[in-house]
Amino acid sequence: MSSDPRGGRPQQWRPTAKRRFQDLVRRGLALPWEGAFAALGALDRRRPERWRPADGHPVLVVSPHPDDEVHGCGGTILLHRAAGDPVTVLHVTDGRASRALGLGPDEMARRRRGEAEAAAEVLGLTDMEWLGFPEGAWGESDVAAALGSAVDRLRPSLIYAPSTVDFHPEHRGVALALARALGQCDAGALPPRLRVYPVQVPLTRILVNRLAATGDVAATSRAALETYATQVGALRSSLRMKRYAALRYRAGTQAEVFWELPADDYRDMVLASADPVCPPSRPLYRGVRRLPFSDPLAYLRGRRARRRLGAIAARE
Repeated sequence: MSSDPRGGRPQQWRPTAKRRFQDLVRRGLALPWEGAFAALGALDRRRPERWRPADGHPVLVVSPHPDDEVHGCGGTILLHRAAGDPVTVLHVTDGRASRALGLGPDEMARRRRGEAEAAAEVLGLTDMEWLGFPEGAWGESDVAAALGSAVDRLRPSLIYAPSTVDFHPEHRGVALALARALGQCDAGALPPRLRVYPVQVPLTRILVNRLAATGDVAATSRAALETYATQVGALRSSLRMKRYAALRYRAGTQAEVFWELPADDYRDMVLASADPVCPPSRPLYRGVRRLPFSDPLAYLRGRRARRRLGAIAARE
């Protein structure tokens, strides 16, 4: 694991009594949606394929920001580690653009690197790579070259990749850079499969074809999430998405879902969807937010675009 003597060791976020009460209220507000997802799971008997380990082969997780890795696939990383798979998490940007806690960009970047290292420790990782491109101020060709170099060097058998089903420009931008990198890599270094993970915007049943039941590692997964004290606002929405997935696909108490596809199909699908289809003021997708009132809208908005992406991947 890389280290930065200037980064320090962040303190894990600890909820106050007030926060715990607010969490109970939020959980109560989410109960109707949980019931709806459970009903869908009972009606739809189709199930995504269950998660399988990499049989001891290297796994690479590409994380656009420090914290995306635990939101999208933190529990699955724990499952890989328990199965003996070597996992490398590669953080592309330094997360300096976050406005949380009133911190300046340099201090935010320093904090988030320390949080990323703490999360890696909780996840039991020995390999964390920090590209550290300044958030909002990086070039696609530079990131693509760095990602391509990492793939050529690590030769992962499986990549957990950022989703293009997202409104965040950096999530989509890193997905595009990874797609271009895959087109430039040594053919022998390309992994046979990629698993696309969601962060704020759910993939939904249209695209989900792989599922990891993570209830047994939920406590450790949450502990990894809580190391990101500067990003605690996203904690609750992330946990609700994992809970909804478990109910929707009848997978226990918590689950993480993925869109698994060959590397060539990921590359072609992302490149085909690279052009913006709507102005920034009207994003195509909607994320799950802090409060659960509007959670279903994140699953309904952009359904046509998800179908289009699925059709592109199926044609390639």
